Amino acid sequence: MTQEIGLVSCVKSKRDESTVPKDLYTSAYFEKMRSYAEQHHDGWYILSAKHGLIEPDGDPIEPYERTLANASIEEKREWADNVFNELDERGVLTDGVRLVIHAGRDYYGELLPRLEDTDVTVEIPTEGMRIGEKLSWYNERS
Repeated sequence: MTQEIGLVSCVKSKRDESTVPKDLYTSAYFEKMRSYAEQHHDGWYILSAKHGLIEPDGDPIEPYERTLANASIEEKREWADNVFNELDERGVLTDGVRLVIHAGRDYYGELLPRLEDTDVTVEIPTEGMRIGEKLSWYNERS
């Protein structure tokens, strides 16, 4: 039986105070990705530009101003290495797991090559869509 794990990217809009990760991000886009992940996946994590892979109900974190959009290729590779290692440490990179990525290319571009030599399957349901198309995709499925 396949286990689906959602990977939801962080967003720029955040609360002004520290809180559990799933409540830190405040954009409608994040809310739609979060809702989809909670409804359709067996579990999910947040892909944080600053913290890497984080548990949605994990320890509170402070708001931050970091994104991978302006990061160099070296920074994205280092970030992807860290996320890959964190996925591996959590036992996610095993046969029977499908990773469903809810994120833009900045968050998965360097991660995908690292996942190729694992037993997981990867799905990116909104790949190639613009933000408006992504929002519509989530609206149609919620």
